[in-house]
Amino acid sequence: MDVQRGAVRQPFPEKDIPVALIHICAALALLLSADAAAADDPPRREIRFAIAAHFPPFQSRNPQGQLVGLNIELGNALCEQLNAHCTWVDQVVVENFSALEARRFDAIMGMAPTSSRRQRVNFTDDLYPITTRLVARKASGLTPDRRSLKRKRVGVLVSSNREAFALARWAPAGVVIKSFWLNDQLVRSLVEGEIDATLQGAMEIREALLDTAEGLDFDFLGPVVSSDLLGDSVAIAVRKPDTALRNELNQALEQLKQNGEYQRILQPYRLDVPASNP
Repeated sequence: MDVQRGAVRQPFPEKDIPVALIHICAALALLLSADAAAADDPPRREIRFAIAAHFPPFQSRNPQGQLVGLNIELGNALCEQLNAHCTWVDQVVVENFSALEARRFDAIMGMAPTSSRRQRVNFTDDLYPITTRLVARKASGLTPDRRSLKRKRVGVLVSSNREAFALARWAPAGVVIKSFWLNDQLVRSLVEGEIDATLQGAMEIREALLDTAEGLDFDFLGPVVSSDLLGDSVAIAVRKPDTALRNELNQALEQLKQNGEYQRILQPYRLDVPASNP
């Protein structure tokens, strides 16, 4: 039999039409659902950052009771970039993961993303670098190793990455680790001779002691202390499932770097100033 004149040849067998239609419909449904989800996703209106406001120059309160410091400026800039309101939740200690998981706040501003902390929370991209140093009297001859520090009293802050490092690496070798809730208490104990040394971030101990009249007899001793328990940078901690907030903060951080605001905020804090030599 002749083929009917004017008939159009099908691009695929007639029996395959239902399968092809199913694939096309499925693809369209995915596109439509994605667009609908994006349209229904409301803009973020508030970010609740947890801090411990007794760590200048990162975060503290000025004489008027206002929050000031590097982490405060960065957090406010990130919120402004996201058109969100920043709410600051003051904590006794920074590492309060239970409160984070209980949604008392959305993120913890300014933590070293160590390997042990990554087991509990996720982190944004790095905000800025940090270094950890041993600080003691210049004449003490101490160095940041277990043999030199054996039977010496080393001060650290409660629930800090430096406390975790000192307890794990130095305490078993006979180093006496003394933990303090407040940096002011730690520094006072060092000046008064109640402890022999402190393991600190270079920035905060420089402002708290080394750049003051009381710090003339003290200095960084030995090399930078490095370990996966310490970390070498600061980031923002978020709950494990909250990838949306982490991505938003990362995008906002990149935008701050692109428009120059990031560099303007960091410049006064001397992050690139090398540590002094003993």
